[in-house]
Amino acid sequence: MFKRMLSAFGVGGPSVDTVLDSPHAAPGQLVTGQVRIQGGSADAEIGQVVLSLVTRVEVEHGDHEYGGVSEFQRVVVQQGVRVAAGQLLAIPFQLPIPWETPITAVGGGQLPGMTVGVRTELVIAGAPDKGDLDPVLVHPLPSQDAVLNAFGQLGFSFRSADVEAGRLHGVPQELGFYQEIEFFPPAQFAGAVQQVELTFVANPHELYVILEADKRGGMFSSGGDAFGHFRLSHQEAQVADWASSINGWLSQVAQRGGGMFGQQHGHYDQHGHHGHHGRGGMGMGTVVAAGAAGVVGGMVVGEMMDDAFEDFGDFGGE
Repeated sequence: MFKRMLSAFGVGGPSVDTVLDSPHAAPGQLVTGQVRIQGGSADAEIGQVVLSLVTRVEVEHGDHEYGGVSEFQRVVVQQGVRVAAGQLLAIPFQLPIPWETPITAVGGGQLPGMTVGVRTELVIAGAPDKGDLDPVLVHPLPSQDAVLNAFGQLGFSFRSADVEAGRLHGVPQELGFYQEIEFFPPAQFAGAVQQVELTFVANPHELYVILEADKRGGMFSSGGDAFGHFRLSHQEAQVADWASSINGWLSQVAQRGGGMFGQQHGHYDQHGHHGHHGRGGMGMGTVVAAGAAGVVGGMVVGEMMDDAFEDFGDFGGE
């Protein structure tokens, strides 16, 4: 983003600037770019050039919840780098985006509350010198997009999104956290359900879709959580009739009151393409944009990015 002097070398030392070829990515892809090191007034030796992916994660501890920065991908780009005085050194890199990376951009806009960044770290004389963060906009996979679009068609409205530390029961996870995208339910379910949380866990072959409904308690019934669990290949998920599946699950939750309701692949009508269900609903980008306007009062996306990443310097821990 911008050059930063390396404090370990003092005044006149080298500076570093990491430049991404593009800030846009998707799970399973590569982020590419260059780490550019500008030599200072004297020769300098850098032990390692390290790039990592970080995101903000909420951790529950007893009755309290606190946020911290979690590093979830780390690549040593080069070792033993000698930078001559005044020399400009450009080190190309490829940084894989894990399949479980949180989504931070939907429908062309920033997803409020979500941040993923590339952090540059130089190890000098054995001590890490952590550099700036370059934001990455992580877009949904086509399979994830199909699910998100169904939420828009059904009339859900975006509430919030965050990343929670922990693991989900019965789902193979590589990372120690998962993303929750929260929605207010469509009007016809508002009396029975307070909110619905959507979580994706992807790998190269499959997409797990986990739904959690927070049920309202009534005069004669208690509240509680109900879960839905879907597992399909990415190809199946792109053409599945998600609007019908989600609507059916939510109808059962509203009528029955909780429990686990799951559909494995094969139970779907694979020919039922999402998109036209007679509701004329909004696309997910519109839903998130409308919800975000309420959440952040029309903040400019650029300002949101800056504010979100300002916190990152405050957390040294993983």
